[in-house]
Amino acid sequence: MHLKPPIAVEKLWNLPAEEFLDIAKQIALYQAQNNPVYNRWITLSNQKLESLGQVNAIPFLPISFFKNQSIFIGEKPSTIFESSGTTQDVVSKHFVADTNLYETSFLKCFELFYGSPSEYCIIGLLPSYLERKHSSLVYMVNALIQKSQHINSGFYLNDFEKLNTVLKQLEAQKTKTWFIGVSFALIDFSNAYKQNLKYTTVIETGGMKGRKEELSKTELHDLLKQNFGVAEIHSEYGMTELLSQAYSLGGGIFKCPPWMRVLVSDPDDPTSITSKGRGLLHIIDLANMYSCCFIATEDMGEVYEDGSFQVLGRAEHSDRRGCSLLVV
Repeated sequence: MHLKPPIAVEKLWNLPAEEFLDIAKQIALYQAQNNPVYNRWITLSNQKLESLGQVNAIPFLPISFFKNQSIFIGEKPSTIFESSGTTQDVVSKHFVADTNLYETSFLKCFELFYGSPSEYCIIGLLPSYLERKHSSLVYMVNALIQKSQHINSGFYLNDFEKLNTVLKQLEAQKTKTWFIGVSFALIDFSNAYKQNLKYTTVIETGGMKGRKEELSKTELHDLLKQNFGVAEIHSEYGMTELLSQAYSLGGGIFKCPPWMRVLVSDPDDPTSITSKGRGLLHIIDLANMYSCCFIATEDMGEVYEDGSFQVLGRAEHSDRRGCSLLVV
């Protein structure tokens, strides 16, 4: 059983921009009252919820809290997503009240940026994530594969020869293909099997994680564009601690769905949060209804006038996250 949220979840998916602040305030008050960790953070950091005239006045919870606190509203989660890490790492845990909420969020987001999954062959090249049992990324891509219903949709792990054959068949058949992969695997595959893709969209989701010498985002995309024969490489910005994703359709500039927004703070003054500029990225993900919607990340970035943003790397002294994007 879960406490009833202040708004119907269905309202989020077509949320008008002018209503975002009001809904965010309602959810912030709800989470402050019902999420013990968020409530304690607000109290200990001397922040207040009495007057929330702007969205940047809402308190943001440091993302590191997901590593050592149970950030959850309700009695029992339906599942727990975990971040990647070595056996020595303390991984983040996201307690999810309802997987249907997560599925609706990523499906609505996919439709917003790409259309229906049924229009594509969906291919996942996520070897490091498939080795884990509680990956939110694998859960998402697996659901998209099922929605696709294409005979060649699936995870290809390390079977590069088969993947090469399938891609050539799909291209010959002029089949729209959505090909998402972790960075190091995309590099390995594309170095081994050069492509000339005309009907395939390539999406990288970061995650070098010490596998190779880290490339800048520009270097990575230039290499992949050359190897795959495409004009642009798309990117997915997601993490264990969020139930929503932002996508870049090229050039490393990400856009959010209507229920997600990115702000930025001065690294030397975390309380100085603005809607544009360069600094630490702060994310509002209203789909995190039963955990915490307001998260201060450890990613450096720049937010632009229209709400789009770019990821510039990791803040110094921050913990590595498996889905983190490459530094520049």
